[in-house]
Amino acid sequence: MPRAHLLVVDDEPAILTTLQKTLSLEGYGVDVAGGVRIAEEKLKKRSYDLCLFDVSLPDGDGLDLLAKVRESKETALTPVLMMSGHATIDAAVRATRLGALNFIEKPLNTDALLIMIETALRLERAEAEAKALRAATVGTGELVGESESMRKLGEQIARAAKSAASVLVTGERGTGKELVARAIHQLSPRAKGPLEKLNCAALPSELIESELFGHEAGAFTGATKQRRGKFERASGGTLFLDEVGDMPLGMQSKLLRVLQEREIERVGGNETIKVDTRVVAATNRDLVGATEKDLFRADLYDRLNVVPLHIPPLRARRVDIPLLAKHFLELAAKANDRRNIRIDDTALLALAAYSFPGNVRELRNLLERLVILTPDDVIKADDVRACLPGGSAPKATGLYRPGVPFRVLVEEAERTILTDALTHNGGQMAATARGLDLERSHLYKKARALGLRGEKADGDDDAEG
Repeated sequence: MPRAHLLVVDDEPAILTTLQKTLSLEGYGVDVAGGVRIAEEKLKKRSYDLCLFDVSLPDGDGLDLLAKVRESKETALTPVLMMSGHATIDAAVRATRLGALNFIEKPLNTDALLIMIETALRLERAEAEAKALRAATVGTGELVGESESMRKLGEQIARAAKSAASVLVTGERGTGKELVARAIHQLSPRAKGPLEKLNCAALPSELIESELFGHEAGAFTGATKQRRGKFERASGGTLFLDEVGDMPLGMQSKLLRVLQEREIERVGGNETIKVDTRVVAATNRDLVGATEKDLFRADLYDRLNVVPLHIPPLRARRVDIPLLAKHFLELAAKANDRRNIRIDDTALLALAAYSFPGNVRELRNLLERLVILTPDDVIKADDVRACLPGGSAPKATGLYRPGVPFRVLVEEAERTILTDALTHNGGQMAATARGLDLERSHLYKKARALGLRGEKADGDDDAEG
């Protein structure tokens, strides 16, 4: 698969041939055009990750072509580099104002051009990743994170959004699967279209077909008038099928047909209706295991799982817990008129030590509970433990659980020990290292690996060196 797809537009055949060969050897997919008209036709047929336009073209102006690219919603964000053998300051200024990333003079320096292309693509990817996470966190913050797993998820969301393929989002309950679906829609070319949602586990099996495909008047008792279904209403946009693993087998075959044929029939009707609907499905079930037990159709799984995205559980990215906790604290404080309340580092450490089986949703609910129930203006470790299930944080004793790998049990024990030690020492890493007879650098590395944070004492600036 190419690293990226590029469009090169120039009126000199020798330059087009040279650039196509050079860029292809670097792993890029390359299309070429000798003028404005051909370039416009190619831009209509497919999307490109980057365009390289010459200023002077036989049937128009490369700067006018750049302007058209920027005006179209399908290509407005595509990075563009301009090149010219007769560059003027006015042309360079106009190109910059129109949104060109750079202006390259001919004769081309191939090495410099390759660096410019890679830099432009890297910037575009970084912006797309950031936008994906921003879109996914609007109003909730549930996909906020600075962990490596969340960075990768943001990158995958950005890539998935560009395509029209079906996406299957997996993850435990409370991890934010609907937020991922919303981000994919908002970042896609379908963003101005509708986003419809159906929870496949929330409806009786006899109603799901009507919800998905609609019905005609008189199709069944209570159907007094024609009603469009989710697929029809989401045409031109996205349909999010939540808990798709709970869909009845009979409906699975009908869903498969729609995904294959891109057409539906309303319940009680005989008219075939074409639909242009992208499907994003989500589940917390093991669909591979379900297909092996004939509880879920293998062919439907293959249709849905074109682009798989997995959201890691919160316990696998504990480094994100303090950031999420502060975000949810701010939301809860505003909602409950407690704007002066804050959370100290010992409380954040206690939160990081908890496994959160309910994931981010549980963390959000816990922060709201703490805001409501904590009498003082500072939430401390004891307040957190009092609100956790069982009234306390997990202890290092009795951690054995059948079926849990040894390394996971050891990690939990280490996390609990370090959390208690940091809490005892007021979050001071130097004092904690002395108390545990550890090298400070080792403690910093261990705490970082476990997603724990403490405060540096005076003179600790070089402790991590």
